[in-house]
Amino acid sequence: MKKVLFVCIHNSGRSQMAEALFNYLAKGQVLALSAGTMPADSINLQAIEAMAEMGIDITGSKPKLMTMQMIKNANRAITMGCNVAETCPATFVPTEDWGLDDPAGQPLEQVRRIRDQIEAKVKVLIQDL
Repeated sequence: MKKVLFVCIHNSGRSQMAEALFNYLAKGQVLALSAGTMPADSINLQAIEAMAEMGIDITGSKPKLMTMQMIKNANRAITMGCNVAETCPATFVPTEDWGLDDPAGQPLEQVRRIRDQIEAKVKVLIQDL
């Protein structure tokens, strides 16, 4: 099974939303994971709320530290626009950066906009795979 790795620094917002949206929309045909180079202690509450509005529950998700094994197992890595190039070894697999704004500290309306951008990009990625 093909695997996609979504990478962000804290793995608390964008990459978590991308993982959840990808797995929801791919319906088990391809698997997504997410991780961070310096994971936060918890998921961004605004990201949880924005995803709940779509009927996707990420309350049980936890930020994870990216490992070399995750990268080796991935067919594709997507960085979320958080300038992880200096700290991210994800370039061992085909990598793309989505250049998304960080939802940390943003109002729910802004997090919804980021979520919707992620959803559109995830749909294209699923088609490409």
